[in-house]
Amino acid sequence: MAVRCLIVDDSDEFVASASRLLEAQGMDVVASATSSDQALRLVEDLTPDVVLVDVELGDEDGVELAQALTDRVPSTRAILISAHDREELGLLTNGVEFLPKSRLGAAAIEKLL
Repeated sequence: MAVRCLIVDDSDEFVASASRLLEAQGMDVVASATSSDQALRLVEDLTPDVVLVDVELGDEDGVELAQALTDRVPSTRAILISAHDREELGLLTNGVEFLPKSRLGAAAIEKLL
């Protein structure tokens, strides 16, 4: 059974590209969101296996959102993604996994699950 994935990113181009890549690699991208409110609703409605959350989500905090998602639906894992490396961002992720967008792929996601 394919891993069910939700992508949360404010770039339509990235969402389209990542969706194509992950679907081609056997993942089931069930939806995408561009805001925290939308992501929280979708996670509750769809209960995906994993949510990819952009660290820099417009004016919102992706790290906070990732924690809220896992608190609200514990069966869903959140993975923070960014065009920058963790070291560049100085991230404190409170146990949430991190994956640079340059390494995004089904195998890398499954490894973190």
